[in-house]
Amino acid sequence: MHLDSRSRRRVLASLAALPLLANAQARPALLTRAIPSSGELLPVVGLGSWITFNVGRDPAARADCLDVMRQFFANGGRLIDSSPMYGSAQDVIGEAVSRLKPAQLFSADKVWIGSSEQGPAQVEASRKLWRAPRFDLLQVHNLLAWEAHLPLLLRMKREGRLRYVGITTSEGRRHADILKIMGSQPVDFVQVSYNVLDREVEQRILPLARERRIGVIVNRPFRQGELTQALAGKRLPGWAADIGCTSWAQVLLKFIVAHPAVTCAIPATSSVAHVRENMLAARGPLPDEALRRRIVQDVERLA
Repeated sequence: MHLDSRSRRRVLASLAALPLLANAQARPALLTRAIPSSGELLPVVGLGSWITFNVGRDPAARADCLDVMRQFFANGGRLIDSSPMYGSAQDVIGEAVSRLKPAQLFSADKVWIGSSEQGPAQVEASRKLWRAPRFDLLQVHNLLAWEAHLPLLLRMKREGRLRYVGITTSEGRRHADILKIMGSQPVDFVQVSYNVLDREVEQRILPLARERRIGVIVNRPFRQGELTQALAGKRLPGWAADIGCTSWAQVLLKFIVAHPAVTCAIPATSSVAHVRENMLAARGPLPDEALRRRIVQDVERLA
């Protein structure tokens, strides 16, 4: 049978796609967790942008961030988190979104300004940087002027200009304030630091989140790289294969997202290899409570 050049290209393209299709079918399903206030499903691993996406106008660095986001979406990712505090990160994300046009993006940003009068202007400036019609989630960053900003965000939600409202902290000394707000305000999300070595939120914040049906986003899952660096070169224990892990980064993420109160962990990276590795932690089995205790013991011993 003779094929013209156009038909031949189609056949070759179809044959080239077969290994990709086979790999996609062989992969375990993407793990998701329901947002408690709505039931909407989110993949348990998202993408942070603190430091890693603050690259200014550097074309090469921006291209790296674009490739990271492309790989993130190709692996089923949805939630990307940023803030006005993160320098050029919002603009870097917005430029990439405008080029990639991902249908599944879940946009999470923050208001971070001490003046209540400037809150609306900052939110609008952030929206324009993201090139977004509206945000999915807005959070009061590190509780800065939360008494003023939280009513603004709740009003935006009532008016249909925002889907979810949250609060964040990366400081343990603010946990009492976080608990107070969780117990008295109708927030959809709380964002906190949580990892194998920093587990204070397990005591009160995570149980209250389950009780109050509040989603939990986890920042600093690797202690800004401290944990992965400390474990670099350390041999993975045999139990890692039982939960489908080939790296310590995947172990650390699976430890976090295995907690039933956690909705999504948001590791930040500017590496395509790392985002691919991180997204693999959103597939396959999660550790049970006994194995989570074993992970803590082994990391404390090795790190």
